[in-house]
Amino acid sequence: MSELGLALSMEQISKRFPGTLAVDGVDFSVYAGEVHALIGENGAGKSTLMKILAGSFNDYSGTIRINDRPVDLHTPAAAKAYGIQMIHQELSLAPPLSLAENLLAGRLPRKWGFVLDRKAMHAESRRWLERVGLDLDGDTIVEDISQHEAQLVEIAKALANHPCILVMDEPTSALSRQEVQRLFEIIRRLRRQGLAIVYISHHLDEVLEIADRVTVLRDGRKVATHEIRDVSASQLVELMVGRSVSALYAERSTRPAEVRLEVRRASRYGFFHDVSFKLRGGEILGVGGLSGSGRSELARSLCGIDPLEEGAVLLDGRDITPADYRQSIAAGMVYLSEDRKSQGLALRMSVAENVLSSVIPRQSRTGFYSARSGRSLVRALVGSLEIHPADPARMASTLSGGNQQKALLAKWLATKPEVLILDEPTRGVDVAAKVVIHQAIAALADAGKCVLLISSDLPELVGLSDRVMILRQGKRIGQIDRERCSEAAVLLAANGEGEFVQS
Repeated sequence: MSELGLALSMEQISKRFPGTLAVDGVDFSVYAGEVHALIGENGAGKSTLMKILAGSFNDYSGTIRINDRPVDLHTPAAAKAYGIQMIHQELSLAPPLSLAENLLAGRLPRKWGFVLDRKAMHAESRRWLERVGLDLDGDTIVEDISQHEAQLVEIAKALANHPCILVMDEPTSALSRQEVQRLFEIIRRLRRQGLAIVYISHHLDEVLEIADRVTVLRDGRKVATHEIRDVSASQLVELMVGRSVSALYAERSTRPAEVRLEVRRASRYGFFHDVSFKLRGGEILGVGGLSGSGRSELARSLCGIDPLEEGAVLLDGRDITPADYRQSIAAGMVYLSEDRKSQGLALRMSVAENVLSSVIPRQSRTGFYSARSGRSLVRALVGSLEIHPADPARMASTLSGGNQQKALLAKWLATKPEVLILDEPTRGVDVAAKVVIHQAIAALADAGKCVLLISSDLPELVGLSDRVMILRQGKRIGQIDRERCSEAAVLLAANGEGEFVQS
């Protein structure tokens, strides 16, 4: 363990919300010069524990020590004063402002006490940008940089406040594999400089690569802390879910039948061109491709959310080419968006209201809608998808990310779709929620329905799909059959290489 000693010690920390003990007597410690991963299902207590550390709650119980000194962290200002910085999954940068203004917000250098010292501001901002490997000018506006660069600016902003403890919450959620490796190089450098780092992630491969120790939370309690060299991914999964998980991908009990969905020469200029494919009943067709290949754009146009400028969509031989999304839903084809918060759920409405919003016309009688008529449907979906808490009246905004995603899936399963298009259905969810979602997808296919699966999670894409269609630069370049499908094969095909069936 680090010779620099403990930077953080949290002892018997508890936090109660009305009706819920979110954190229950948790012990957690981090050494200076250590990366300590904190993992668990959505709702396990990770975020609450770190929000306590960040000073978001003034009613926690237990003892917190920073560098062996007892402290009270009842306000965010107090946490920052003790050297605690938290980088949230949702970035906190102000897009219209410059990098320098974001980096030095609240402490812009001045001369004579009131005049902004622009020379000093740009010199200091450049120093912090260089520390995270960015060669950008401080005058650059945040909205003009990439997501990866914004993530690094967020880290630079935290470092500019001279932390002794840095909390990183899902820092790689929007990064490519190459960008993740560059971020890991920065984390390793910070570790060598003696910074204590708490790393929160659902990606166990990342945890095993970057962390020194790992602590697992479940149901608000600490389950275990291990040296990373002493555990495997499968052991961590079992600790997180409280049961053995031999496989994340449900076994399929049926095989595809006759062609049900046919897409003919679909085009939307500038996004995808001349895409044709067929989908059989009971089949899960994966869609693979690099960022910008047109996967999401194709899905949205097939459902009428965005225009389909050329081509046709046929279901069971009937032309269902939609003019809008309402027509698509009525025809039996629905789309689960990759962005559950802004495009999927109405967060200020209840779970029941969200689920039933997709079937209001069916629930209406004589022109009037009654929510009572859908209660049994909602209860059945909440139960089968294991949405927690199992309270249909609960506001969607109060659910964890994994349970929000299951509520979104319930919304579209309520329509009893013939074709379900899934766009990143398990992005940002924990292992247990992923298992439930996978089982629901497989069950729908086993019932003879069609599933189109878009996923950047290659193990998921390979594990669930009967075959994978490859898009590249907006064109269908071929497919990979299940027998030859692997993560490496999909990556090679997405780059136009390797062995796959040409279109």
